[in-house]
Order: sequence, then structure tokens, then C-alpha cells
Amino acid sequence: MAVVIFLKLQRKYNAQENIEKLLKQYGSLAPRRYKIMSLKKITHSFQAKLGRGGFGTVYEGKQSDGRMVAVKFLHDSTSNGDEFLNEVVSIGRTSHINIVSLLGFCIKGSKRALVYEYLPNSSLDKYIYSENPKTVLGWDKLYEIAIGVARGLEYLHRGCSTHIVHFDIKPQNILLDEDFCPKIADFGLAKLCPPKESVLSSMADLRGTIGFIAPEVFSRGVGVVSTKSDVYSYGMMMLEMVGGRKNLKPSAQNPSEVYFSHWIYDRVAEGGDIAASDMTNKTEEITRKMDLVGFWCTQTIPANRPSMGRVVEMSERSLDELELPPKPYITSPRQSMDLEPYSQHSLDTMSVQSIDSTAPLSNSEPSDGLR
Repeated sequence: MAVVIFLKLQRKYNAQENIEKLLKQYGSLAPRRYKIMSLKKITHSFQAKLGRGGFGTVYEGKQSDGRMVAVKFLHDSTSNGDEFLNEVVSIGRTSHINIVSLLGFCIKGSKRALVYEYLPNSSLDKYIYSENPKTVLGWDKLYEIAIGVARGLEYLHRGCSTHIVHFDIKPQNILLDEDFCPKIADFGLAKLCPPKESVLSSMADLRGTIGFIAPEVFSRGVGVVSTKSDVYSYGMMMLEMVGGRKNLKPSAQNPSEVYFSHWIYDRVAEGGDIAASDMTNKTEEITRKMDLVGFWCTQTIPANRPSMGRVVEMSERSLDELELPPKPYITSPRQSMDLEPYSQHSLDTMSVQSIDSTAPLSNSEPSDGLR
């Protein structure tokens, strides 16, 4: 028994020693390191809870200089902390108006915490799923938010020094500042790509949220996991912004409504509308553009989706320059699955319908979505 306790203590000591060496190696590149007691003071003993997700709980905090922050305490971890620190440093070095700023971190034993800038207008889902979201934000602002998120993703994929695949783009992870400028948040599932690469060479686990996860993540025969997996999630989010409801609808009576992009595609292809009936010509053009961009982003084969740079370009073009892409032909995971990020274990219980055998798997050079 004494030997077991000694070995555990030795491993704990070695892990902490490795962390200190890694922090010394990063030097000034590492974000500010907070102590647990400092975070307890900042959050007033964790009084104000902002939210809870699959990876931790977020609390409102106020620093001594009066600056508001959001402190996210992650679930206890048994890892040695190296991967956590690598991602903290990589994300901490990002700098973009549409990426939430990481101000600092805390790591002590199994405790992990992240300190972010505070964004007062909460997350995008609070607006697009409300009773009348378009009267709160308006279509122009929604469109600005969509383009802002696209620019943030383009930066993560190609603009920053370490390319990052987020893997959990959804309305809940898009935070809004005082001017409703969108900022991509929650990098709990993010993976770092090798420099000058956009494809992940290995994936030990599956990651994402049911309803937004790309087909290639749970069905590797479709294609490789890459930055295009974020493009798919972005497209689903874009369609939700227009439709004003979650893309998984367990109460749907019509089976075609279960797979959200199919339901929207059929309505748009037939000349119908999925938004409010009292729109102007300008807002009709905005919703149509959002639909078309969303359809291109949710193409089944990753190679047939545009890059995020192309998405930004498409969003800034006129409606007449955009084409309607082919209809996606793969169904989504079973709609009764819980809307939480999942791991390899939950894949065993996932029910995924087959790819339509009449639709060819094409890896040919895709259209750019422009006429």
C-alpha cells in the first residue's frame, strides 16, 4: 500500500515538474498564470454562474482593476497537463476581433481554469431561438454576425501561426460583445494542425456536438477530418440562424424535417421561404444568400465544401452570383441524441442512417459556388 501511495505521489511530482519546465520554455509567450485563490477572489467565491457546458462551468469575475472577466473551471483532469498548456499557449497567441481573448489560465494538480474577456450580450443561441429574434437583432446584424464568425474561422484555419480546428462551432459558442460583434469561444475540443497543413493526420477521439458534427468525423469513408469539418458546422449554424430553430427537431412529424438542411433545401429549391413572411426585398436577399452559403458548407464530401476564405468571399458577393449546390445526401445522427459534445464511447450508441447509394461519392474539384 505504501509503495502505491509513493508511486502516485512520484507521478504527481513529475507531472508538476514537467508543467513548470514547459511554462519556463514558453516564457513570455504564455498567458498570465493565475492562482486558485486569486480566481476565488475574482469570482467572489464563485457566486455568479454564467453557464455550464460539457467541459466545465463559467463564472463571472471582476479583477482588481475593475475589468470584468469570465472564468471557466474545467472538469478535473488526470492528464499531465502538457496538451492543456500547448493549447493554452497556442490560443493565447491568437489575436483577432472575432476570437474571444484568452487572458490567462490556472493549472494546479488536477485543477484547470481559463480566464477570458467578458462579453455582456451572452451567446448567439439566446437570440436565434427566441420568440422573435429578428426584431431584437435585425437581419442586417444577423448577417454581420455570420460574416464575422466566418472571418474568425478563416483566421483560425489559415491566419494564425498555429492552425486550429475548433470542432464545436455552434450558436452556443458564439459570444457577443456590447456591440453584438461575434467572437468564437470554447476551445475545449480544438485540435492544432501542423504548420501549413489543414488536415489532421490522426484523431484519437471523435469530437463535436450532435446536429453540427461533420459526416467525416463519424463516418471516415466520407473523407478526411480537416478544417472543412468546421466549415460544415458553420453551415449548419448559418441555416439555424435563418430558420430560427435548432436543426434537431425531435417533435417533427414529417421525416424530412428531421434532417434540417434537407428540409430547408427543399423549401428553398421550390421557391419557398423559411423565414418571416413580412420581409423586404433586401432581407429576402440576405436570407437567400445565407441559405445558399449554408448549403455549400454542408455538402457531404469535405472536398466539395468551400474554405472559410471562400465563404467570406461568397457572403460578400451579390445574390445573382451564387449558385444552388447539389442537395446533401447523408442523414444526420439520430435526433434523440443529447445535444452535448460526445466522445468515442458515445459513438457506440449512435444511430446513423446509410448514405444514399444512388448518390456518387465525388472527390473531384468542387465548384466555388459562384456563377
